[in-house]
Amino acid sequence: MTKAEGGKKIVLSAADRVAVVAGSGRLPVNVAESLAETGHAPFIVLIEGETDPGTSLWSYDGKVLAIEQFAALVPLLKRERITHLVLAGGISRRPAWRAIRPSVSLLRILPRALAGFARGDDGLLRILVDLIEDNGIKVVGAHQVVPNLLAIEGRIGGLAPKDGDWADLRAGLEAASAIGALDIGQAAVAIGGRAIALEGIEGTDLLLERVRDLRNNGRISGRKRGVLVKCAKPGQEMRADLPTIGPATVDAAHAAGLAGIGVEAGRSFVLDVGEVVERADRLGLFVVGLTSERGK
Repeated sequence: MTKAEGGKKIVLSAADRVAVVAGSGRLPVNVAESLAETGHAPFIVLIEGETDPGTSLWSYDGKVLAIEQFAALVPLLKRERITHLVLAGGISRRPAWRAIRPSVSLLRILPRALAGFARGDDGLLRILVDLIEDNGIKVVGAHQVVPNLLAIEGRIGGLAPKDGDWADLRAGLEAASAIGALDIGQAAVAIGGRAIALEGIEGTDLLLERVRDLRNNGRISGRKRGVLVKCAKPGQEMRADLPTIGPATVDAAHAAGLAGIGVEAGRSFVLDVGEVVERADRLGLFVVGLTSERGK
């Protein structure tokens, strides 16, 4: 087996059956396509209102579940004889409790689900992972299926940070780590050596939109360059919700007037890396993989 940060690359047997719980974004597409290429066509659990329409995910065997039907996930996986599960992609909202229908499955897991909600997003993910594994299904990280999606250390693409950009990268990494410890978000924007905007529940796209608006309305119009930094939360559940960037992130960072993007090496995903590099080079942005030591 080859090593991947946070776990070894999985080796599947012919008898293994893999499911992908697919939220939004390109990550579940990359995972599903990689599995199919190795002869393990996945079963896709499509999250209603989250899984992007028009992608290849809808061509696989699968089922659509609303987020309010989370109690039905384990029975579904067991009926489908799933041996391994990958949680991939974003979920933009929590269940609407009034829309949840009582069931035997729900009553069995309700105390643990409520405990997970009380502990925040990362706590909820840990409860979900434990619940699935208690039923004999191995939860694996997307990086254990597609390890080449993990960000490498150093320059990713043709451009490198300028000397003055490192103060922004350090400030952004420190701020992103701090809000991660509070289970708030995974990203920060730093300009002029200090953090000026932090990611909340709205996600990275709207964080960058907010920075763009700050430039346009003159709040930071006098400050040049700046960076977006994303890193895993301290104690991050490595099998779900790792920080992710892709081509759209590059476009949004450019629109916000930033000079580049830093991501935590080995603990962040760079999706469609060839397109990320091409787009970043064309727009004049650097992309760099950071280590915690380098960010100090």
